[in-house]
Amino acid sequence: MSYRVTQSMLNSNMLFNLQQSNKSMEKYQEQVTSGKKVNKPSDDPVTAVRGMVYRSSLNDVDQYQRNAGDGISWMTSSDEALDEVTSVIHRVRELTVQGQNGSNDASVRDAIAKEINQLKEHLGEIANSQIAGKYIFAGTDVKTPPYKADPTVVGSPKEFTNNNQEILELVVGQTNKVQINVQGSNVFNNDGQGGIFKLLSDIVTDFNSPNASTTDHLGKLESQLDNLLKERSDLGARMNRMELSISRLDGLEVSTSSLLSKEEDVDISKTIIYLKTQEAVQNAALSVGARIIQTSLVDFLR
Repeated sequence: MSYRVTQSMLNSNMLFNLQQSNKSMEKYQEQVTSGKKVNKPSDDPVTAVRGMVYRSSLNDVDQYQRNAGDGISWMTSSDEALDEVTSVIHRVRELTVQGQNGSNDASVRDAIAKEINQLKEHLGEIANSQIAGKYIFAGTDVKTPPYKADPTVVGSPKEFTNNNQEILELVVGQTNKVQINVQGSNVFNNDGQGGIFKLLSDIVTDFNSPNASTTDHLGKLESQLDNLLKERSDLGARMNRMELSISRLDGLEVSTSSLLSKEEDVDISKTIIYLKTQEAVQNAALSVGARIIQTSLVDFLR
């Protein structure tokens, strides 16, 4: 069965095809300009959804990386502080050995006592170490200095008053949390009776006394050093774990970015070829259309 093809039908079909060709050119132009296969969900719903999933994963990885970076900074500050504490205790030990020499007179013992007292004050500054305005040895009570005087008693001596045993954890993975803090009481008051500060005060008192003390200060100092070594070992193990987490997150970021790129990024060279091909089709269609469309009766008669 045949049907009649009129001039208006030819015109309509030509305009429709030109419009489709224009849409294709617009698509390739947009892809070349943006560098993306999908610029709106309707371009490719499946690819758009996958891209959203990968982008969401990258956002999570970015947050985990920031957490891990903050955690490493916190733990590095804690390790440096513990290293200072260790140096202070070693110096106190040297002074104690020197002070227990029976040939020392009262002036020498007094000078040693004064230096140890200054070391004790320095130890208090270490106990109040901060990072970003937060006290690193205060457990979860990060806004209160752990080493301070009693504000209700005028002239009271400073003491390590923090007993907060809570841990600070940072999320560095979907199911991965790492403790970043060292409990201050485990370092500065590990015996529950004043700890390092009480020991240094006792040594100063003994050196200021005219009578030689029989207290085993050296043994207690060794015990404090052993405790510091244990705390630093535990912290070091957690720092290693955090560094491994950072390495894993870096790898995850690279792989997820690669997957996102494969889903969304265009092959520029191919897209430009498609665009040039479509331009050629467009020009050919316009040329043919100019021959088909008759603008007047004179053209028809000609």
